[in-house]
Amino acid sequence: MFATAIRYMAKKPKPKMKPIELKTPPEQTQTITRVIFDILKEHGPLTIANTWEHVKDVGLRGLTSKRHMKIVLRWMRERQKIRLICNHVGPHKQFLYTTWFTNPNIKPLKPRNGSSQP
Repeated sequence: MFATAIRYMAKKPKPKMKPIELKTPPEQTQTITRVIFDILKEHGPLTIANTWEHVKDVGLRGLTSKRHMKIVLRWMRERQKIRLICNHVGPHKQFLYTTWFTNPNIKPLKPRNGSSQP
């Protein structure tokens, strides 16, 4: 018991992450965030992969890559424009992005082959 307490007290806290600073011009950032927000509002909640597919369909020229989109999504989360929700189904997790104002009607994950769920 004592050793557990010492181990707990010896752990360093997780370092604070500095705020994200986007390198795109403000006008372009506003266009990108508006398009992503509209996609999430219309089709959400969405995973990162599904969001990227919708962005590619729209043909947004400001985003250079999926990685760039993920950075913009983190930036939008910091400013509380969107939120991240976690969908738990048994041992599986699915992270979904949605707007703050939409009611998340989350569809459960499909069970994998071989696993039976009641």
